[in-house]
Amino acid sequence: MKPAAAHSLLLRSLCLALCCLGGARASWRSSGNHEWKKLIMVHHWPVTVCKEVEHDCRDPPDYWTIHGLWPDKAEECNGSWPFNLEEIKDLLPKMKMYWPDVIHPLNHSHFWKHEWEKHGTCAAQVDTLNSEKKYFGRSLDLYQQLELNSMLQKLGIKPSINYYQISDIKDALASIYGVIPKVQCLPPKQGEEVQTIGQIELCFTKELQLRNCTEPGEPREPRGAWGPGLEVCEDGPAFYPPPQRTAH
Repeated sequence: MKPAAAHSLLLRSLCLALCCLGGARASWRSSGNHEWKKLIMVHHWPVTVCKEVEHDCRDPPDYWTIHGLWPDKAEECNGSWPFNLEEIKDLLPKMKMYWPDVIHPLNHSHFWKHEWEKHGTCAAQVDTLNSEKKYFGRSLDLYQQLELNSMLQKLGIKPSINYYQISDIKDALASIYGVIPKVQCLPPKQGEEVQTIGQIELCFTKELQLRNCTEPGEPREPRGAWGPGLEVCEDGPAFYPPPQRTAH
């Protein structure tokens, strides 16, 4: 083969390889099944997380932590884009603080891997979230901007053995954020009087502007849509369980 022909073949092969690599990163673009309209910042209450999975957690965080930043109606959009812990190594101090794996505190990365592969690869459709570093970094930014923990404290909504009305919690949060949040609960088990607060969602547009999590006329989500046992809270009383510290 002549040198010029070999050089041309090499260039074509290189271009093909680069196109394939780019196509892997953007494979979600070719499918209409991964379209979504809003992002859901999901906070969960660690005490309820432990109860939900019937896991004897040892001293879970006594503040609301991140469950995830979830596009609605889209999951696992790009199986060829695996999680790489090295890409977020400079975020790890904040990740361990605000986005811990409550159930497996010694192995946070498994939880983050799940969140990236199930939700992050779908969120990557927008430029502000189109890398692992951007997805986790922006999620942390939103969590800190929302300041859900301090807002609840200011509203006088604190873990208590007394019950809260779900409508009061939603109205109070709406007065702060200007949008309608969504609250998930564990339904009462046998012997329990009321539902238990587990998650609070605040929703965003693709431009990362706050928006209502639900609009008039939207169908109610099926039971268990957000996890084992969790469902949208019923109007009425709910338990916001205080942390129970173990003896050391």
